[in-house]
This record gives sequence, C-alpha cells and structure tokens, in this order.
Amino acid sequence: MSQQANPRGTFLKIADSVKRQIEDDPDMTELPSLTEVMRDHKVSRGVALRAFGVLRQEGLAEPAPGERWRVVRSGARVDRRPLDERIADIITAEGLQVGEAFPSASALADRFGVSRPTVTKALEKLETAGLLARRAWGPGGAGPGT
Repeated sequence: MSQQANPRGTFLKIADSVKRQIEDDPDMTELPSLTEVMRDHKVSRGVALRAFGVLRQEGLAEPAPGERWRVVRSGARVDRRPLDERIADIITAEGLQVGEAFPSASALADRFGVSRPTVTKALEKLETAGLLARRAWGPGGAGPGT
C-alpha cells in the first residue's frame, strides 16, 4: 500500500492484516511496533494508530507501557496493576530475603515485556517506598530492603 493510495479504509486493511497475524500465531503477545507497521505498509503513524484503534475496539489489543500494544486473548487474564506492584510481588512470591540478589532491570524488562527505563521508574518507586535499596537492583544487586 503506498502513501498515494486512498487512506480511507487503509487502516482497516492494516487491522485485518494484523488480525490474521494474531490468529495465525497463538503465541503472539505483542503487536508489531508502530514503526514496523508504518514501514511494512508504507503509511503514516496516524494511519497505523487508527488500525490499532480498530483492534482495540474489537477487543483484540490494548496499549501496553512503553508505546507497545499487547494482544488480548479471550479467556486470558492480564495483570493490569502498576508495574511497581507487580515487581513487588516478586519479593513475596519468590520468598526473597534481605541481602538476596534481585532480578536485574534487564531481566525484569524481559519478564514484564516493558522497556528498561520503565522498569527503572518502577524500581525507584519501590525504593522510595522502602521496599528496595539501590544496591538491590543496581550493579551487583543485593536484595530487597537492604
């Protein structure tokens, strides 16, 4: 599809294309990035966003932190709590003790499907709340509450 094509309906064609990707790949958890959609379909950011909006209206996708969009599968439970709360659950769920190593920002970013800067902001909130100390998640990692 070229930029010269009639933009009316182009976003619907893109939405249909992404829907087929979702249907064909049951393990797909994230939509292609806006940049990928813009490049692959040769459209503007606005057209790509409109396509994602159609998927959102149809209950197939939702925005995720870091300007990504996640696939919504019927029956799949998605934890929509703030990232800092989900990271704090790691301390309890994994039974971490004071002084134990805490997962790195990179590992947490991979685990939660967000960017490292997003994880860093969440870790800073936990540090402010007194649940983590800087050395717990910085270089050398020491553990929760240290």
